[in-house]
Amino acid sequence: MILVMLGEAWRAMNANRLRTLLTMLGMVIGVGAVVLMMAVGQGAQYAVNQTISAMGSNLFVLVSGSTTAGGVRSGSGSIPTLTVSDADALMELAGVQVAAPIHPGSAQVMYGPNNWSTSVIGTTPAYLEARSWSVVSGLPFTDSDVRSATRVVLLGKAVAQNLFGDEDPVGKTVRIKQSPFMVLGVLASKGQSLDGRDQDDTMIIPLTTAQRKVFGNAFPGAVRMVMVQSTTAEMMPVLEKTITALLRQRHRIRDDMDNDFSLRNLTAAADSAAETTRVMSMLLGAIASVSLLVGGIGIMNIMLVSVTERTREIGIRMAIGARERDILMQFLLEAMMISLAGCVIGLLVGIGGALLVNALTDTAVIISANSAVVAFSVAATVGIFFGFYPAKKAAQLDPIEALRYQ
Repeated sequence: MILVMLGEAWRAMNANRLRTLLTMLGMVIGVGAVVLMMAVGQGAQYAVNQTISAMGSNLFVLVSGSTTAGGVRSGSGSIPTLTVSDADALMELAGVQVAAPIHPGSAQVMYGPNNWSTSVIGTTPAYLEARSWSVVSGLPFTDSDVRSATRVVLLGKAVAQNLFGDEDPVGKTVRIKQSPFMVLGVLASKGQSLDGRDQDDTMIIPLTTAQRKVFGNAFPGAVRMVMVQSTTAEMMPVLEKTITALLRQRHRIRDDMDNDFSLRNLTAAADSAAETTRVMSMLLGAIASVSLLVGGIGIMNIMLVSVTERTREIGIRMAIGARERDILMQFLLEAMMISLAGCVIGLLVGIGGALLVNALTDTAVIISANSAVVAFSVAATVGIFFGFYPAKKAAQLDPIEALRYQ
């Protein structure tokens, strides 16, 4: 019986091909837009998540405080209020995985005829652990190198590429501010940070080497910042208060005085960016879904016109024994076929559009099965919902009045 009705529905659709195609167009555009927008939104969310994971997890950054002289206040980091001993003290706190003191700067680095200006990070091996930063070629430096202020360096991917090209830099000697440094290893690629900086355009050297032989340090033991990693994300709110209390005590800061340091929760900032991207993805999908509603209304309008045109046909079917549910099923199947056909074409259009966006703009897109299934299901539901009223109207026609209809 269903097969017979499907055949009837197909013949009715085929009799008015242009009208059927125009009716499908709303569903094609709706499904295509939903798939495309969700692919772009999920791609953006994936890119942000990748950037967040490249930063490291459960991180705090402690930055030295500001100064006030003659009524003029300088920015954070202008006075060295943090020390290596502060980092050592933080390591004793419950919930702290690692604490890495950092003394950053910038310098010109040279190898043969090539030179490159880049950032230089003086730190300890704990920094690589906190950032989850692996060495893909060669070896990292050790605590022994920090104690001895050894002239060794780890190169970021961008620096290695600009200085050495395709040549293996491990074991070679580069010059940082005219001082020779042996390349111990090359760091894994991290890509861009949340603020757009290239994290691979950097070099990492032992903390003491940076303080004594590259940048100098007017205050022995002082560092500009300390990176602290919590053992778990759940510990971070408690640890934030504990770190603040410990440093205020160590720096002898009275209750009525401001902190001489800044404590920043990188994980909170990263989570905020991820949440923003997730909301944007949902918003794009919701906006695109409006076109599905428009497509459904189009199906209802065309089906109402079809019922009016085929009133006499409906009367004949009822006169020869068709029941109300048979008429209802026939018109409902027509609406479903139009909707599902539009869904399939729209799905192909959306996938093709997403791949085209990726090819032309290099924008990350993720075509997930879930988004396709959701768009397909919603579109089919919309078709059935908006097709039900015309089908019900056709089924409730009076057979005698329908036969008289001209």
